[in-house]
Amino acid sequence: MSDRTLPTVIVLGTTQTLAWASSYYLAAVLGDVIARDTGVSTQWFFAAFSASLLISAFLGPQVGRRIDAVGGRGVLAISNVTFAIGLVLLALAKGPVLLGLAWLALGLGMSMGLYDAAFATLGRIYGTNARKPITGITLIAGFASTVGWPLTAWGMATLGWRETCLAWAAVHVVFGLPMNLFLLPRPRITATDGKTQDQPVPIDRTLVLLATAFALSWVVTAGMAAHFPRILEAAGASPAAAIAASALIGPAQVAARIFEASVLARFHPLVSARLATITHPLGALVVAFAGGGFIAGAFAILHGLGNGIITIARGTVPLALFGPQSYGYRLGIIGAPARILQAGAPLLFAFLIERYGAGVLVFSTALMLGALVALLLVRIPKPAA
Repeated sequence: MSDRTLPTVIVLGTTQTLAWASSYYLAAVLGDVIARDTGVSTQWFFAAFSASLLISAFLGPQVGRRIDAVGGRGVLAISNVTFAIGLVLLALAKGPVLLGLAWLALGLGMSMGLYDAAFATLGRIYGTNARKPITGITLIAGFASTVGWPLTAWGMATLGWRETCLAWAAVHVVFGLPMNLFLLPRPRITATDGKTQDQPVPIDRTLVLLATAFALSWVVTAGMAAHFPRILEAAGASPAAAIAASALIGPAQVAARIFEASVLARFHPLVSARLATITHPLGALVVAFAGGGFIAGAFAILHGLGNGIITIARGTVPLALFGPQSYGYRLGIIGAPARILQAGAPLLFAFLIERYGAGVLVFSTALMLGALVALLLVRIPKPAA
């Protein structure tokens, strides 16, 4: 990563960590207590959270189109304000109405402020050279749950959950907003940008295959994130071993992203994406033939390695295949099915675990192999002679 891109990577990596920690990862820590204090069921609370993910999915393409047209600084800055509004409404909620409005605002914020928007912003700034910066921000923001969960839990224990939501809102306004608005460089503008920006983007075979691959893989990502320790226990690991193994996923993701930025950087990003879909099935195979216990750690590492790279691939593969023109809009189109299916994945995995136990890994393996087939059907363009 060059000295020219490093400040941008630090800014976006920091604001992405804030965005993920205070929205997507917030529900896991505060869901039960918010549901209790606002008089709704836990199921209702998480249904509202899932609805916010659907809102984010449906708005994603239009957000990408906006970033393609004017760059991402303003869009990301508006996301900080929207996140703050949603968090304030959440803190004020005493019943389902304000709670629903809070998740509506947070869904709007997620449509404008998570990875797809950040990747599109980098595409407008650096064009085809955005691959390393994309990897860089995921390296930093990969710690969002590591930072966000303990901070939110600490805030809930020492201040209260309402005050914790207000504190996250303040961080968005005091730090996130000025960082996105003033510290990001202006988008790179070429003579052809204005001519091609508003041309229609065909939903072609490659776009459909990529949307399919990332949707299948993100179902697994969301399902495993919600139930990973439980699956390991069903496979024979003790509760302590399951928790210890789960803690290895984060470091494995970071290691995979460092590997992608160094060794795999010499290959087309489609190669990285294909490799990323293989590691989860390999881990499931280890569990099937070797059982739980210490083997749980090997599965966690293999799953984390693939998960770390597939997140990057969602940004780098479309850029490499289609170029920077209409990149943000394509990201929105490709990411919409993934976000929609991601919203229902925890519930689906809960049902499958209840019925089949560790047999859920047969289902998750089939999804990842389906993603691999879709990626294998995408042709890597030959370099121009």
